[in-house]
Amino acid sequence: MSRLDLWLREYQQRQQQTWSALPLEAVARLVERLRAVLEAEGQVFVFGNGGSAANASHFATDLGKGASDRLARRFRVLSLTDNTPWMTALGNDYSFDDVFVRQLQNYARPGDLALALSVSGQSPNVVRAVRWAREHGLYTAALVGGQRGALADLAELTIVIPDTHYGRVEDAQMTICHMLAYAFMEGATGAALG
Repeated sequence: MSRLDLWLREYQQRQQQTWSALPLEAVARLVERLRAVLEAEGQVFVFGNGGSAANASHFATDLGKGASDRLARRFRVLSLTDNTPWMTALGNDYSFDDVFVRQLQNYARPGDLALALSVSGQSPNVVRAVRWAREHGLYTAALVGGQRGALADLAELTIVIPDTHYGRVEDAQMTICHMLAYAFMEGATGAALG
């Protein structure tokens, strides 16, 4: 067996270990929170940097289209990573640390949900947005890697992915995001179907 074959097998085994260790009870609590926000006609905001930003965009699509297409009521969901002109204006005129919080200041209301994705749990722009969200009556949730960071203690519901490898944590983030969306798409939540 080649060195590459061994590496691929080890990578696969470690990813399977990460998936097997996901805290499903915490995922279920987040599904219930999403259901409550849906029923209250609240807004879901999701955000992160890098690969987590891509996962945030993907999740917003799955929830806003896929899940909403199956339900009697549609999710109001927005990925704060998707408006590049606005993000660059905020970053340029204020600080990159403000690119998410200043969007929340425009849109967020008490009772909404802020979902932060971060492998390190330390990204200043993500931490700042979650802190603001808590101070202004939003429910806060975070998906973080094994380093936890400041975000893990700040969010009201934190799902810790027990690994520190960026690729494995980002893959597990997306798995959790798919669970969250497909719980509604496949009728596991008891939410009224359309």
